[in-house]
Amino acid sequence: MAYLTKLKKGPSDTLTVDDLAKAIKNSIDKSGMETDAAKSMAKHVLNFFGYSDRIIDNVLEPEDRDAFYMLEDSGLLTTEREETTLYDGREWRIHYWLFRKEKIKELVEAAEEKEKMQAEEEGLIYSDIPDDIWNRGNSEEEEEE
Repeated sequence: MAYLTKLKKGPSDTLTVDDLAKAIKNSIDKSGMETDAAKSMAKHVLNFFGYSDRIIDNVLEPEDRDAFYMLEDSGLLTTEREETTLYDGREWRIHYWLFRKEKIKELVEAAEEKEKMQAEEEGLIYSDIPDDIWNRGNSEEEEEE
């Protein structure tokens, strides 16, 4: 199931569940947030936004708003407000939530770079082993002859 929202104009700049999960995982809990928990939170948040760039704060329940504040504290969301004058002269404020898309993009790129470096390091584990270790039994047979 793919949940997408626009990063910029154009089809290649979409925010996916996986990208948002990587950003959440790398911004909220660097000590090891479970990937499944980050993905679940990403789906939950993206369900509010749908294909929009912003959502109105009034649609959020208190528990959801708490999660949004946590994501705001970690730099993934931001707020804006709009003021309008009602017919009777009163001022009315409307609060919105927006993704900080550049920050999310930075965190996704950093996560992918980290994964790439870890894969390279894991591949280098065998480089420290001397070549003669790889010769199975050949050296023992030569000594017996």
